[in-house]
Amino acid sequence: MVVYRGFRGFLRRAVNPYLRLRAENTEILNLPGPTILAPVHRSHLDSILIATLSNRRIRALGKESLFTTPVVSYFCAALGAIPVRRGEADRDALKAAMTLLKDGESMIVFPEGGRQYGNSVGELFDGAAWLAARSGARVVPIGVAGTETAMPQGAKWLRRSHAAIVVGDPLDPPVGPDGKRADRVQLAAFTETLGVHLQKAQDRAVELSTKK
Repeated sequence: MVVYRGFRGFLRRAVNPYLRLRAENTEILNLPGPTILAPVHRSHLDSILIATLSNRRIRALGKESLFTTPVVSYFCAALGAIPVRRGEADRDALKAAMTLLKDGESMIVFPEGGRQYGNSVGELFDGAAWLAARSGARVVPIGVAGTETAMPQGAKWLRRSHAAIVVGDPLDPPVGPDGKRADRVQLAAFTETLGVHLQKAQDRAVELSTKK
């Protein structure tokens, strides 16, 4: 936790001003209890910048390859990342995520999966809905703009840009009829609703990032 706070403090002082980061509704990130943060995904910067805006420790799922180097692995673990095997259903990662959420933690789950391009929200997976339904966690849509320019795929260094993050209103977890566990139909409906709210937050983030 000491490493996490120290790294977060450094990013707040160095990276956020460099990217001229603007943000709205960040107080939602500090709500207590199990929370799934569901941002769009345009850059490796997305989860990092979101974490700087919250006073809570934010967990995230990370590519397993990030944990192969001892030093990088140490910092990933200290920052709360959970290794995930890409391209397959990693039951251990999902189990770890469920445990964290049931313990009242806050974690990032990208509903678009991998990184996308542009300002239109891509097709969403039901992962956030599934975790929310089984853990009782709220789901928070988050729009992120400017990070695709600041650190596009393949880039090794930050490019100065105007970044913006807009936190949407929390969504209650999906439930089935009579309060029973949500089935695939309810999960799909929730994911569709999440997409609408996510696009709204993204549109506002784009507007905020281009505002003079």
